[in-house]
Amino acid sequence: MRVFLLSNDESNNMRLKIMAGTELSKDMVEKVYEAIEVAKTSGKLKKGTNEVTKAVEKSNAKLVALAGDVNPPEIIMHLPVIAKEKQIPCIKVGNKEELGAAAGLGLGTTAVAIVNEGEAKKLVKDITEAAESAK
Repeated sequence: MRVFLLSNDESNNMRLKIMAGTELSKDMVEKVYEAIEVAKTSGKLKKGTNEVTKAVEKSNAKLVALAGDVNPPEIIMHLPVIAKEKQIPCIKVGNKEELGAAAGLGLGTTAVAIVNEGEAKKLVKDITEAAESAK
């Protein structure tokens, strides 16, 4: 596990960057939602902070999407760090309600991991390439 030592003036900015994961354009965020919706029917998803954390730690996740409005942010702050160590793309998307709706839930969720892409394999590949080029 990597430990980041930051000075006081840098700590808040760095914490936000680590927390947020990769930020992509609105078009790519829509592709993330689409990939989650397709994987929901033809693949396999993990929903919620605990399930997503387990999937990432076991390197089962192909793509992680984090809600941008999680409060307190410490709930999901560990996910981008673990995902980076495991070389799994971690994308910040809109809000919990949109993420939950894309995953087929009637309520919001903080995080979703695509474990089996199913028919969303090409979408996940495109998103992964866009996330790599955004770094």
